[in-house]
Amino acid sequence: MSLPHAILTALLEKPSSGLELTRRFDRSIGYFWSATHQQIYRELGKLEKSELIRVLPAASPTRGQRKEYEVLAAGRDELERWVTEREEPRSPRDPLMLRLRATGVVGLDADFVAELRRHRRLHSERLDQYREFQRRDAARDQGSERDRVQGLVLQGGIDLELFWVNWLDRAIAELEDTGGHE
Repeated sequence: MSLPHAILTALLEKPSSGLELTRRFDRSIGYFWSATHQQIYRELGKLEKSELIRVLPAASPTRGQRKEYEVLAAGRDELERWVTEREEPRSPRDPLMLRLRATGVVGLDADFVAELRRHRRLHSERLDQYREFQRRDAARDQGSERDRVQGLVLQGGIDLELFWVNWLDRAIAELEDTGGHE
């Protein structure tokens, strides 16, 4: 249920075409809620059909012209309803954790430890990227509610990446101490 709400949020921040929206997902929203371009376009159609968004009128209609969408009052109402909805915390579903557990059954080899190192490098790169976003944002005026909320989301991302880097450091050290074997 969250993809339509992610799209409504993005469109309330700034009316956009489907292409612009997919690019914004790739650059920001996608860090914590991913969606393929096809999913985004399909959801735009559903939101338009449900009369939660509309295509902005074009100055001169042209075949193949990109459509720019904006949120209607009903879409804003839906987003406000969703924001206040109660939801239970969800357990993370990460295949890496399941794969690690499986090594306890099938045995651990050096390839898996190398995979843990690769994940550690990727999480470290993402952490550096988030910290760079934070430095960039600190240089701007952060006085609005929107800026403060976006800063909290970014800090959550930093904290999650720190968790992964620290946990992977411990897991790699522990598995290297056992020689990668049982």
